Amino acid sequence: MMSKLKTICWPQVILFGDSITQFSFQVNGWGADIASKLARKCDVVNRGLSGYNSRWAKIVLPRLISSQNSAADCRNIAAVTVFFGANDSSLEDKNPQQHVPLEEYSQNRKEITKLLASAGVSADRVIFITPPPLHEPAWEKECILKGSPLNRHNSVVGQYAQACVQAAGLCGADVLDLWTLMQKDGQDYSVYLSDGLHLSEKGNQFVAQHLWGLLESRVADLPFILPYWGDVDVKSPESSLLCDQ
Repeated sequence: MMSKLKTICWPQVILFGDSITQFSFQVNGWGADIASKLARKCDVVNRGLSGYNSRWAKIVLPRLISSQNSAADCRNIAAVTVFFGANDSSLEDKNPQQHVPLEEYSQNRKEITKLLASAGVSADRVIFITPPPLHEPAWEKECILKGSPLNRHNSVVGQYAQACVQAAGLCGADVLDLWTLMQKDGQDYSVYLSDGLHLSEKGNQFVAQHLWGLLESRVADLPFILPYWGDVDVKSPESSLLCDQ
């Protein structure tokens, strides 16, 4: 009688964030790029929640990554990206529903790290991502189309980006500071944005490239899952395909 086969547990990279994360699996998206690089090594899981801020993220995170899960539940998490701030940094008087005060935003970042740690994801596997810069002329057009005035300022987004960088340092997490990198040397950062806030194709490429630089070391040791087809024993494929990995 054949013994029960051991299920292969694929490691995971979890992308946790707002719409910029949710949209990252679209054609040429940064999440899709990362997933393609990691095919046959781990699952890249999109947990982007359009419109969410860090306050709501902190509340729902335990429903997404539970401390009750174990390695046996296939929850071998190689890395988690935490990408919030574009909504938190909304101006309170123009967009009170999504706005989160700067001090609370910083504290929420720290609490998210603690929640991840309680679920077995240590801080060295966490990558904070700051919001990208905001191109006000383009975003103002979007706001007007929706019948509202400009509800974000790039200078304010920069304060939240700085708070994100500081929180990462205090928590022992890595950080990708998009707000600073996309404006480095006075470059025209509007090319990285599709509507002044969300990423363009070039912006997605920018995020994928820089994020991979931080992710690569965390996934470098992950094995290729199941043998390369050319290595399968043709006469006895079971001996190749049913062996423990």
